[in-house]
Amino acid sequence: MLKILQISDLHFGPPYLPEAGEALQQIIPSLQPDAIVVSGDLTQRAKRHQFEEAREFLDRLPKVPMLVIPGNHDVPLFRVAERFMDPLGLYREVITPDLNPVLALDEAVLVGLDSTSPRRTISNGRVHLDQLDRCKRIFAEVPPEAVRIVVAHHHFVPGPGYLRDRNMPKARRAINCFVDLGVEMILGGHLHHSYIGNSLDFFPGNHRDRGIIIVQSGTSTSSRGRGRERNENTFNVIEVGPRILTVIHYMYFEARGEFAPLSQHTFPRPGLPFDPSHPADARPGTPSTP
Repeated sequence: MLKILQISDLHFGPPYLPEAGEALQQIIPSLQPDAIVVSGDLTQRAKRHQFEEAREFLDRLPKVPMLVIPGNHDVPLFRVAERFMDPLGLYREVITPDLNPVLALDEAVLVGLDSTSPRRTISNGRVHLDQLDRCKRIFAEVPPEAVRIVVAHHHFVPGPGYLRDRNMPKARRAINCFVDLGVEMILGGHLHHSYIGNSLDFFPGNHRDRGIIIVQSGTSTSSRGRGRERNENTFNVIEVGPRILTVIHYMYFEARGEFAPLSQHTFPRPGLPFDPSHPADARPGTPSTP
């Protein structure tokens, strides 16, 4: 079974919480992830020292395949000339030069999308047609049994509470494209509160029989949690099996000084019913959804 760890919205800078960051570093090795996804906003204000602190944090994580994408806070907001001329220059220099990375694993292929669009929109992001065309080319080469996952910082669906957050412009266009391509899951951040559900909760889509699992992480290491996760820190672990996909949602418990599982969400693979009696679908000893 493939295990993918998703963290997001680290926000190195004034909002970063060292105690949450250290607790995250402590628990990750015990989870034994096969891959790690960082879904954007590594910094608060895209300053060099903040990127360097984020880089040091990433270097301490287990040495497994990693996919990292930028968020809107990794673009300089107030350094206007830099934002227009070289908006992700420091990110590319310190974190990674690849803004739209691809991570090919045995059971899954993850396509990262840079949704920052700094010259057009800062807060709500954008995914462009050329990025969707690239997704088509990449997923065309993926074996049918592999799980297809898209990673973008900005949200395609509003999630719970709404909090006056606008969806990413052209979100419906992207969702329809992803459904046609057989994408099973989208990982994201940005909202600073978690949501684990399905795109069919918001968009009819091109195929009513198969929406896309949406997995939004809250902020993993900062004080900027919102809504029901105000002042909370969270991350997700995604387990990929031949018949089911499971998302285990973790939260930081300050009194205990550690992250612990809060809920579990299980989804059958497309075309397969969920059968608890099937050995591949039963997961004894794991937390149950409240």
